[in-house]
Parts: sequence; structure tokens; C-alpha cells
Amino acid sequence: MKSYPTCDVVNPMGAIGMVDSITSDPDNDQPFFVVDVADIVYKIKLWKLKIPRVEPFYAVKCNSDAAVLELMAGLGLGFDCASKAEIDTVRSLGVSPSRIIYANPCKTKSFIKHAAAQGVDLMTFDNEQELYKVKELFPLARLVIRIRVDDSGSVCQLGLKFGCEVSDAQHLLAIAKSLGLSVVGVSFHVGSNSREPMSFARAIESARLVFDQGLAMGFPMELLDIGGGYPGDRGFQKLFDKIAQTINGSLALHFPEETGVRVISEPGRFFVASAFTLYTTVIAKREVLLPGSALPRAMYYLNDGVYGSFNCTVFDHAEPVPFALRGGGPLRPCSLWGPTCDSMDQILEEALLPDLGVGDWVVFENMGAYTLCASSNFNGFQVPEVKYALTYASIAYLREFPFWEHLSRLFEDQQEAGLPVLPPSPLFLARQETCAAPQEACA
Repeated sequence: MKSYPTCDVVNPMGAIGMVDSITSDPDNDQPFFVVDVADIVYKIKLWKLKIPRVEPFYAVKCNSDAAVLELMAGLGLGFDCASKAEIDTVRSLGVSPSRIIYANPCKTKSFIKHAAAQGVDLMTFDNEQELYKVKELFPLARLVIRIRVDDSGSVCQLGLKFGCEVSDAQHLLAIAKSLGLSVVGVSFHVGSNSREPMSFARAIESARLVFDQGLAMGFPMELLDIGGGYPGDRGFQKLFDKIAQTINGSLALHFPEETGVRVISEPGRFFVASAFTLYTTVIAKREVLLPGSALPRAMYYLNDGVYGSFNCTVFDHAEPVPFALRGGGPLRPCSLWGPTCDSMDQILEEALLPDLGVGDWVVFENMGAYTLCASSNFNGFQVPEVKYALTYASIAYLREFPFWEHLSRLFEDQQEAGLPVLPPSPLFLARQETCAAPQEACA
């Protein structure tokens, strides 16, 4: 019988038991993530169902966890890379250069050289100087002009930094033509975590204008990159359905399938946000009487903060919602703080939690996007451990793919290196025979 990864395998009720066994240990006061692998698999299937024409190129910057990248690569996704290191990481997974877009309009010369050496020839630009660099270092690159579009409906707006104005696109295309470079498409980004479906419709319409300008100049315009911005938190699907409908309709209008235009996207948080749940513990507590208040307010100090996973509150405008893992009672206003010596290490100025004590656990869902990737070891505090959970149904599905054995070894290597991977649960060991045949139900 084939071996299985040394991560915990749980059913919905078993997941509760897994977390309970970890958080019930009085000596365990370190934060950790639990990754629901099935959630990522579900999102990939959902994308292909809702927007079948658009090829997802996962934004590596969003969450570069090794197992996540291995899963994405094995299930056939492309990758949006923004640096030499990201390209190297993805290439180390055996991903073909044809499945990578170097989606950074402002690249260092050494990074352009490296992309050329790796055969990653699809890359974006939005300024004149970038064209001169590419002409010098990688004249055979296939260029994609990034335009600025309306991103006012997003939580994190990117237009201030990236994307040329549509009115400037023809000038840049003319320079590319004079340099003998090949522009093959148009890209845009409506901003991270977009809440406005019509932003995509307006952006696709603008892209069509620039596309036609490129065609008129004789460029082989064959690619449309509709960027990222897709919601990924729990309860996302209603908004995502509207975005998908808008994209499908706009593509049919401006880039019908018979044109043969290849359409890609750069989703990040969509695939990983809801799959990661963060478990933190209270390490200290103060009661303070605020001016004008008759009752003291609790200040809870957690074992993770803005220099760690909660950097998302600073850089990603995230508003994490805490809940107590155990205990009840009335909710009280409180504030949440990180463990470092920096007074700026405040997670939430206002929160509602029951009365907690040192050692109690506080949980945050939807923590998979722009958390781990920007965490630091400031003040000597370690990045939270990552623990993986697989359902029986997920194993039955994934084990049919060629990458399954490699993913299994990845989990095993993490355990041998002392990294946090849960050992097989008794339930898993007892059910190995049940899940041996892929046609059997293993839910």
C-alpha cells in the first residue's frame, strides 16, 4: 500500500478534536495555523467551473507556503511571479516557464537577466525605461502592457503605483515598436480584494481599446491578463458569482472566444484566504480605565502581532475578527496587542470578546492572504507554525495526481526538519484500507 503524508487526516468533527488536543496542552503557548487543504482544492474547482475560459496564474506573493505552491502546481495552475526568488521557487517545483508570468512592471536589470536565463519570457511593463532595459537584456521577451484602471471599488488600490494611463498606451506601444520588441497583450489590476464587479467590466473595455491599438501597429496581440482582486474570505461566493458573471459577459462582448485570445488572471487571496485559520493565545492581560468610562477595559496581549501574521492589518487593510475558542459569557469591549516591545504592535483597537485569562485561545479565520508571507522575527518572536489537515475525500481525490507522492514527501521532509506537521491520527491509520481504492467514498 502507498504511504500517506504525515499530516493529520480529519473529518469535520475530527478537526475539532485535532485543535482541541493542541490547545489543551498547558505547555503549548505558541501560535499556529491550521490549513484546510480541501478548501484550496474546492476553490480551484470553483474557479474552473465559474470562469472556465480564464486561466488562473496564482499570485505567489500572497502566500508562498511550500505545500500550497506544490498543490497549485500539481493541479495545473500557472504562477504570477514578481521577483527572482519567486521565479526560482516556482521553477524548483518543475513548473514550465510557459506557466509563469513575470508580472512586475518595474524590474531590476539582474532580475530581467535571470528571467531570460530561466526562459520566463512573458512579462509586464508600464513605462518607457522598462522597454529600454528589456531591449538591452532580453529582446526576445513577450511583453504585456499594464494599464491603469479604476480600482476605487477595492480595499487595496494599486493604480497609484502601477499601470500606465490608457491615453499613454499608444506612446509606449510606439516606443516598443521602434525598439523591435514584441508586445503580445494587455494586463490590468482592479485592486486587491475588489468589492465592485463592474470594475472588471470597465477594465476589460479599456483593455480592448489598447488591444486594438497594438493590433493596428502590427503587434501579435494574443493575451489578456485580467489581474487579481477576487474575494476569498468565508461567505465570498455571492460576490464572486457576480464578479464571474460580469467577467464572462464582458469577455464575450469584447474578446469573444472566436478571436482566439488567451485570457489569464492573477488570483491570490481567492485560493488561500479562507483555508488558513490562526490560533493565538493570551500571554498577558491588563485592565485599564479609559477616560469617560465607568468600567475598566481589558487589554489582551497575544502571542502574535503586527510584526507577525497581523501585518495584514497594516499592509492589506485587513480587519480580522477574533473569537474565543472556549468559554462563554457576555462580550466585553477590549483591545488586542501583539507580543513585541513596540507600542505600535496593536492588532485591534476595538474588539468584542468574553472575559479571558492568560492561556485562553483566541482564533482568527480567513488568515491565508498576506499574513505569513510578510511575517518577521522582530524582537526574536518566531513565525507561527503551520499544520495541515486533509479530509479522507481530499486524499481520495489528490492521490490520483502524479504530484501526490511528491506532496507526501514534502510533508515528511518538514517533519524530519523539525517543522510542524501533525502525525497521523488514529482515525487515519484505521481508515487507510477504506481509502485505498479511489472509487470508494472516503468522506
